[in-house]
Amino acid sequence: MQLRDFLPKILNGDILATFQKLDAVESNMEKKEEEIEQLKMDCEHFRARLETAQADCMREKKEKLDFRQQLNEAKQQLLQQAEYCTEMGAAVCTLLWGVSSNEEAVKTLLGGSKAVKFFTITAQTMESFVKSLSEDMKQQDLDSDENQFVLALAGIVTNVAALACGREFLVSSSRELLDTMMHLLGDMKPGLCTKFKVLMLMSLYNVSINLKGLKYISESPGFIPLLWWLLKDPDTEVCLHALRLLQSVVLEPEVLAKSASEMRDTLPFQRIIALSKSRNADLQALAKELLEDLKILEYEA
Repeated sequence: MQLRDFLPKILNGDILATFQKLDAVESNMEKKEEEIEQLKMDCEHFRARLETAQADCMREKKEKLDFRQQLNEAKQQLLQQAEYCTEMGAAVCTLLWGVSSNEEAVKTLLGGSKAVKFFTITAQTMESFVKSLSEDMKQQDLDSDENQFVLALAGIVTNVAALACGREFLVSSSRELLDTMMHLLGDMKPGLCTKFKVLMLMSLYNVSINLKGLKYISESPGFIPLLWWLLKDPDTEVCLHALRLLQSVVLEPEVLAKSASEMRDTLPFQRIIALSKSRNADLQALAKELLEDLKILEYEA
């Protein structure tokens, strides 16, 4: 009875509230401990994933280094192969250049199944060579294998075009090569690659001996402006062969009739007159001849 009377005095509302708060705190602590345990487990999980990712990263780095080394080795091998092919091409084409001066050899060459393919590759090689040229041609090694290779190819085309069967073949089956040569002649600056230009101009002149070839060349877009561009070249050989090609057009009435108007309007007479006073006897004589031939334009006008 005394306890019953005494306990309510001790166990008042504040103490009961305190016990309730204590229970709540203990409950929260248990939850926090569970959360901490879960975070520890998550941390271990992420640490394991990090170690795996680091291992994968190291493996990938090693693989990249291996691939880079393989790539460098492949590049080196490719460079060596390219140098070998260029050296071999220069040697073989130089030999073929000499052989192509023989008519029977040219007929054999044109009669083979790879003739069209050869001239297609020739056009592609010439174009690649010109694209690779530096702006300052003084730095170009004229004795390099690349230079000798492309000169030999141009020489072979010149020799082939020197024969009637060769001219017919080029204008019938290798027009891509003719287009490429005219395009490249217009791309190269005056005074540069003069030997290469001369060989291409000789090839075009030889093709122009064939009437069908002359019509194709003269009707190509930009042909007349190309001749005027070439006549600006300081090299006498380039100018000489440009005049020869122009003379082919002037001396063929059927072809001249189609080009007369454009030639009359754009013809650089002053430049041709200047060339007629050149110290080079051949260039001087040809320029004088051409000035006489061009008088027909005045009559037609």
